[in-house]
Amino acid sequence: MNHVPHLITDLALILGAAGVTTIIFKWLKQPLVLGYILAGLLVGPSVTAFPTVLDNESIDIWAHIGVIFLLFGLGLEFSFKKLMRVGGAASITAFVEIIVVVVAGYYLGKLMNWSTMDSIFLGGLLASSSTTIIIRAFDELGVKSKKFARIVFGVLVVEDIVVILLMVLLSTMAVSKEFEGEQLAFTVLKLLFFLVLWFIMGIFLLPSILKKLKNHLDDEMLLVVSIALCLFMVTVATTVGFSAELGAFIMGSIFAETTAAEKIEHIMKPVKDLFGAIFFVSVGMMIDLNTIWEYRVPVLLVSLLTIFGKLFSTSFGALLSGQPLKQSVQVGMSMAQIGEFAFIIATLGITLGVTSDFLFPVAVGASAITTFTTPYMIKFSEPFYNLLVRILPRRLLQIIDKYSASSQNIEATTEWKTALRSYMTIIATNSVIIFAVEIFSVNFVLPWLKENFEYTTATSVGLVVITLLVSSPFLWALVMKKPNNTAYKELWVNNKFNRGPLLAIEVLRLIVGVGLIGYLLDRVFSGTVSILIIIPVVMLVLYMFSKRIQFFYQRIESRFITNLHIRETAEQKANATYGLSPWDAHITEFKVHPLAPFINISLKDLAWREQYGINIALIKRGEKLIYAPGRNEVLLPYDRISVIGTDEQLQHFKPVVESHEEVPVQDKEENVISLQKIFVDEHTKLKGLRIDQSGIREKTNGLVVGIERGGERILNPGSSEVLQWEDIVWIVGDRRKILQLAKSE
Repeated sequence: MNHVPHLITDLALILGAAGVTTIIFKWLKQPLVLGYILAGLLVGPSVTAFPTVLDNESIDIWAHIGVIFLLFGLGLEFSFKKLMRVGGAASITAFVEIIVVVVAGYYLGKLMNWSTMDSIFLGGLLASSSTTIIIRAFDELGVKSKKFARIVFGVLVVEDIVVILLMVLLSTMAVSKEFEGEQLAFTVLKLLFFLVLWFIMGIFLLPSILKKLKNHLDDEMLLVVSIALCLFMVTVATTVGFSAELGAFIMGSIFAETTAAEKIEHIMKPVKDLFGAIFFVSVGMMIDLNTIWEYRVPVLLVSLLTIFGKLFSTSFGALLSGQPLKQSVQVGMSMAQIGEFAFIIATLGITLGVTSDFLFPVAVGASAITTFTTPYMIKFSEPFYNLLVRILPRRLLQIIDKYSASSQNIEATTEWKTALRSYMTIIATNSVIIFAVEIFSVNFVLPWLKENFEYTTATSVGLVVITLLVSSPFLWALVMKKPNNTAYKELWVNNKFNRGPLLAIEVLRLIVGVGLIGYLLDRVFSGTVSILIIIPVVMLVLYMFSKRIQFFYQRIESRFITNLHIRETAEQKANATYGLSPWDAHITEFKVHPLAPFINISLKDLAWREQYGINIALIKRGEKLIYAPGRNEVLLPYDRISVIGTDEQLQHFKPVVESHEEVPVQDKEENVISLQKIFVDEHTKLKGLRIDQSGIREKTNGLVVGIERGGERILNPGSSEVLQWEDIVWIVGDRRKILQLAKSE
């Protein structure tokens, strides 16, 4: 008779228990994660009334795979550009909250006489809030569309990436037992180097590969390729000294920038859900009810710190970022719980053998308490705000309101900020690529040459030449490429006092370039004289062949930018092809009758926009075209006016112009005037600008006729309307110029 392996019977037990408990928790409208943990508790060694898992070692391996797929799935939902879009308010709020809570958690641990490592991990597991619990509570309370909810989602995005980095630092500290500032600084720099390198290489290669293989990848093959690349990055990350979770997250975030992201996320969901369930059940198996009861006081203290510490720190961070008091309180009371990352960090401490056994049950107990309190915290956030208004001094409330109002009026982007950001991007990205090429040559190619060939001076020269040749496009960009925006030019031309700092930046990046070349030469050659001779030669060659190198670099940069924005480009094309016009609006041309009563009356006095909801986008007067006519423009006999509106609006407006013949727009004219949409993103750089400050009218010869924002539509927005991230702005104007604005860098 064949015996079924313990692993199979254990999986049957785990998944069966998980299925029953999650059905109950779904019926009770509670987070499924708690159902999985309860299932683990029931089949774990702490409860003897039910069958118990026998092969814990195999389950631990499956649980580790579950963490990898959970982080890979999180990366698929994440985007580095999404992090850039969360804005200053969410970023400031998140960093204030994380710093305060992590430090408070550490000192609470020390106050309870815990070890240093236990205290550090306690602070780390308090750093994140639960996206799942917050979204569920927002849905149930119907507040998902409110402004404070957007800030909460932005804070959650920042928290995710910070906690991932925190996990890496905790792993490094746990293994090395080093707490010195130099060691941590080196770890952070090393982490940033590999993050930038992986992101650049992944974006440069992965979208192009998927595009070429698009016709050959069905769902099964795409699933296999995605998992293979995920595990490959996990292996690379662990090889260079980082955690497997970081590698999985990075690969997921790279996939998130491709057109296959949604499809991969869809086909990966069953895999992620299966292994994620095993992980959270394994978390429950590690719970010891006796330990939780024994440490009931720490559980209560950690719960209170989570609720009140996060309430205070998040609210203060939101206030500091310029949010009104009401929104700040709502944000703070929404974030007052422990997230799913707490279980991963607590498990990490146990796996590494650096934390005490009681830390995990304390984390689970505090998580359960704060999970159940979250909906009530959000529900009573507004009454709590009203209470604060009654008890706080009026002078303090006036100061907060004044600070909030002044913060909202701060200019979003200055010329110096734009120029410095461009310089930092040029220096950082190109330095990372050059340094990576040099490390590969010195640490891999050079030892291989010495081992397999007779190593001579000619071999050294050949290695240096090849390395510098590969690096030459990036060396040229590092030393010579100018920022591709008008801010640099305006700073240089408009104020002579700006030239000194700009020249200092130019000298700085030249020093960085020389230093990188010197690093390579120092590793390959011995002797200062040879280095001092070769560096000027290399710089001279870069200058002599700068045009050819520049052309090659621009091709590489163009490929990278295309891949980076390939997902948004595909979405825009799909929307342009299959999407609906906003509010069913379209353009129709009318001819002004020579006896019309409104001739020689200004558009302001006619007030057609206010009466009929239409916009005049273009007046054609013989050979003359008047784009986006101003309010003082008048209509003359036989003018042809291009009017935008819905069918109903145009139907009411048609008799007004007294035209017996509606002239359709000709194909030739469609190339001149049309209805187009642009996105407020990192390309158009319109965030934070009012419509009358944005230059849209001047750049497109057009009118802003509508804005789609967060599922809402604003028809004929006022000139003072401030544009926000991910707004869809509908413009009537010169089609070519609108498309050019949409693609602007």
